[in-house]
Amino acid sequence: MITLKEWMELVDYRITEGDSYGWNCYGANAHQLSSWNGVHGRGGWSANIVFDTQDQTVHEVYICDYTHDRAYRIINPDFQDQHNLEAKNRGELENQAWDNVDFTDLEVDDDFMQKFLAIVAGEDYDTRVSMSVDFSDEDLFRYMKLAHERDITLNQLIEQALREAIDRHNLDKDW
Repeated sequence: MITLKEWMELVDYRITEGDSYGWNCYGANAHQLSSWNGVHGRGGWSANIVFDTQDQTVHEVYICDYTHDRAYRIINPDFQDQHNLEAKNRGELENQAWDNVDFTDLEVDDDFMQKFLAIVAGEDYDTRVSMSVDFSDEDLFRYMKLAHERDITLNQLIEQALREAIDRHNLDKDW
């Protein structure tokens, strides 16, 4: 999970707002800091972090890209269930960022940071979601050989396999 220090460095220590966090899912010491560049629409962005003021545990970070109407978020996995339960109890859409824009939940800190930096710089960025995969050395070697035989990169092979698995899952869900 991204640390408070890393988030502060991402926003260049520019805080525009802060207050206690309005929900209870993260505990009584949850506080939110915001950094906003002051622009609505094209070129606009805002970033938030929710953390515990006592032990500095980061509960949630997100970045909103107002140019492309996109929002990316990481919720600390230790608090995901509490967040979702409180959203349900409040009658809130747990994935809604604003209006008709949903959060894209990320798992990899570097993915969040790369998107964050590009949004703030007004640059194009990869909208795909990165994920960590762990393979044994034997499996990794086998997949590398398979990718070589197909004349594609290992990343392309893994992405293809994940897309096929998602498609199969979605087909199974339709029955």
